[in-house]
Amino acid sequence: MAIQKILIVDDSPTERYFLTDILVKNGFSVSTAENGEEALVKIKADKPQLILMDVVMPGQNGFQITRAISRDPETQDVPVIICTSKNQETDRIWGLRQGARDYLVKPIDPQELLAKIAALG
Repeated sequence: MAIQKILIVDDSPTERYFLTDILVKNGFSVSTAENGEEALVKIKADKPQLILMDVVMPGQNGFQITRAISRDPETQDVPVIICTSKNQETDRIWGLRQGARDYLVKPIDPQELLAKIAALG
């Protein structure tokens, strides 16, 4: 099933706008959350088909939220792609260990992002 509904979780308004713009122009339905706690509420209310997760945010970080999503039976089938400025290999490995399906380093390349989404669909 092709992915349509995507939730962007990022505390940066600029980053949320940038990602939303790319996705909407490519036919996706997008919702956003400014932090992990808001993301968890939105996921329960209206389950997305994909989550783009920042790591460095106030409150719980993206790794913690990804782990919570991947361990919850209600949400564990929703793929998470971590989108972060943390570009160390150890961060990438840790993110994938928390349950993320993929890991992108900012600045996000629109074509790479769309290719990763297509690969999941």
